[in-house]
Amino acid sequence: MMHSRRSNNAKTPNNNPNSNSASLETPNYYEGESLNNLLQSIRRGVESARHLDGSSLPEKIWIKQQFAIGVNDVTRVLERMKPCAEFERSAQLLPSITSNHKTSSVKLQAVLVASDCNPRWLTKHLQSLASSRSVPLIFVKDNKEGSLRLGELVKLKTAIAIGIKVKGNTINKVVEDVIQADAYRLRPDGPNSAGIFDNFHDPDKKGNAVINII
Repeated sequence: MMHSRRSNNAKTPNNNPNSNSASLETPNYYEGESLNNLLQSIRRGVESARHLDGSSLPEKIWIKQQFAIGVNDVTRVLERMKPCAEFERSAQLLPSITSNHKTSSVKLQAVLVASDCNPRWLTKHLQSLASSRSVPLIFVKDNKEGSLRLGELVKLKTAIAIGIKVKGNTINKVVEDVIQADAYRLRPDGPNSAGIFDNFHDPDKKGNAVINII
């Protein structure tokens, strides 16, 4: 069984604008079986959300309502989100910038990023931008085909980055479980050898919000 590699520097947003930028360059990522499980769980969340929504919209249009798709779209949504408190305080020194800041009702819960995209500078800015909005990044890697795997998730050929919009649906419940499981695994006393998706498949385990819905 192949597990995703972990680093204590990623997934937990870094809200200190004066921190060393090196911490943003060592991402966690999902690969192998952990990537398969991640995408399968999100896909089931998508299917469940669409079924419960009962929307008559074409699938591709409905999907665009649930996700920010592509680096440009993800960047645009993140830029319109309100920065967290520490970044707002530091931004007060730049009134010309903050005066043009427009908040948006669209919020991102997390961002999936193909860490093996080429060129890599395309997504480099997302780490600091997402951190300033306290939005976790979930990196995926599949032998230089991470963008293909993400594209399949949103019915496109490729997608270098996908932002999960906050909709209060089963997609968000799946992603929240992923974020919480990762935070637990990264704790010093966390079960680092355990599968982060165990609770998704065991209906006997309590506290599982996903298994009862999808």
